[in-house]
Amino acid sequence: MLRGIDVSAYQSSSYGTDGLSFVFVKATEGRSYVNPKLAAQTKRARDAGLVVGFYHFLWPGNLTAQAQYFVGKAPERAGDILAVDWETTSNGTHASNAEKDLFIRKVKDLRPNNQVVLYCNRNFWLTVDKTSYAGDGLWIADYVTAGKPRIKAKWRFHQYTDDPLDKNVADFESKAALRRWTEDA
Repeated sequence: MLRGIDVSAYQSSSYGTDGLSFVFVKATEGRSYVNPKLAAQTKRARDAGLVVGFYHFLWPGNLTAQAQYFVGKAPERAGDILAVDWETTSNGTHASNAEKDLFIRKVKDLRPNNQVVLYCNRNFWLTVDKTSYAGDGLWIADYVTAGKPRIKAKWRFHQYTDDPLDKNVADFESKAALRRWTEDA
């Protein structure tokens, strides 16, 4: 298992990279928010030679506009991973299954040279999701032993804790295997 983290504006732009193979950086949310540390956090990951992913916190509605906003703000580089963060918003709503699926497909259409994955927590995957559509892979959040999320579905990334920051593992035999997967979009 490979180790990685995900960061947003809540984390420093000089986060530690020792022992990591990948980093997911929050890029956007809805149609109006851009992570003010996006460029610096991305540079930190690239300078360390890590595989880089970007994620968009999905809101219900205006899916095409949200997809365009996300790909317009996330750096465009073949081999990067794009992710949709599907969970409950600050006002207690969430995108529907159809909206989540449409968003993933739209991002894939707009960025065919990138793997596009779904991030959600175990509860969403087991009780909210009705389509099991995760694009090119599932990134599951379940705060248990690293690499042992309590789901039956095939997953690529597992967020296993948020203490002291979001830590993840990836189900790849090596960093080279992860890079090959990202480049096979």
